[in-house]
Amino acid sequence: MKLTVIGGGSTYTPELVDGFARLRELLPLEELCLVDPDPSRLSLVGAVSQRMFAHAGYDVRVTTTSDVVAGVSDASAVLFQLRVGGQAARHRDETFPHACGCIGQETTGPGGFAKALRTVPVVLSLAELVRRHARPDAWIVDFTNPVGIVTRALLSHGHRAVGLCNVAIGFQRRFAGMLGVAPSAVQLDHVGLNHLTWVRGATVDGVDRLPALLSAHGAEIADEVELPPALVELLGVVPSYYLRYYYAHDEVLAEQTAPGALTRAESVMDVEAELLKEYADPRVVTKPEALTRRGGAFYSEAAVDLLASLTADRGDVQVVNVRNDGTLPFLPDDHVVEVPAVVGGSGVTPLAVAPLAPEAAGLVAHVAAYERLALDAAVHGGRARVERALLAHPLVGQYDRAVRLTDELLAANAEHLAWAR
Repeated sequence: MKLTVIGGGSTYTPELVDGFARLRELLPLEELCLVDPDPSRLSLVGAVSQRMFAHAGYDVRVTTTSDVVAGVSDASAVLFQLRVGGQAARHRDETFPHACGCIGQETTGPGGFAKALRTVPVVLSLAELVRRHARPDAWIVDFTNPVGIVTRALLSHGHRAVGLCNVAIGFQRRFAGMLGVAPSAVQLDHVGLNHLTWVRGATVDGVDRLPALLSAHGAEIADEVELPPALVELLGVVPSYYLRYYYAHDEVLAEQTAPGALTRAESVMDVEAELLKEYADPRVVTKPEALTRRGGAFYSEAAVDLLASLTADRGDVQVVNVRNDGTLPFLPDDHVVEVPAVVGGSGVTPLAVAPLAPEAAGLVAHVAAYERLALDAAVHGGRARVERALLAHPLVGQYDRAVRLTDELLAANAEHLAWAR
């Protein structure tokens, strides 16, 4: 099969290649096509990817192009991992909210909203080219943040799409290690919205082992999600790391605005410069150690699992971003939720889940309302739509702050928002 990666010039792509090579039995590839507008990155990443496949003894042809039509033509699946505006735009997302007393983050809060505004129109334009030129049954797998909003945009425009995040597989791998079992033996009760999820169960052989994990490793688990052990004990579930932006907002803001604090974008830019130097070395035939600092742990394995099930119709259960369709009854059917689902060639069907605890359900409903307004603003533009979405966000919630944030957001993103110039 031909697999196309939009944003293939990312320094993260060799992580994907490593996963494709290791798990080739699950997903047999003939061609991996990398599409990116940056020719220098594309050349370096394409070359190291081809060397990695050759070193692994996997006969896959790596092609590179800046022509999206050529890249997606006859593809069986297309993976979106693009970043509109690059790390420079991410840095602005992580800093402009500070002027208004809000956290800066690339997927959550005002920064995540800015990313959605830049990203959704580009993704929808690319998806139309996939619809016209890829195989008729091709799937779009979206790893582009904010995944929930972007996936809903794709689904609402009739695309064959599913969203993917690495949070669930990270928890699965961590819990499996603690329990001394294979990762595939652990089934997670992982529920919520993208980057707003809780793990409520970790079942092995029909037995929920999460209570025992929290009893034996509660402090360690809390430390990993950077939240107080007492909070995790109070909730009785494991919040994703992204809940820290809600449960410890002021602490995070103080960290971000401390003298000398670096944004994640600045750290990633340093790692990327190091990686590109390594990719240019013809002796590099495996993924460099520095790639572990790039982020996205286990994404390659999650991507291979998902693509294999979509193309080989395995019908297994994976945590994905999928249309709600009654899974969380207090949300509209067309909203996108992050839950376990049966994945096969004909589609992705969410499993029934137990009701959320009231404190979780309230936060999910609040953020979902913001997400719907955010998508409306991303598709249609307009200052008033931006203000309404920010006003609805639980991390903003005040009118004067929403107005000032709108000014800051539009000034920082004018080059990417045609309607705002």
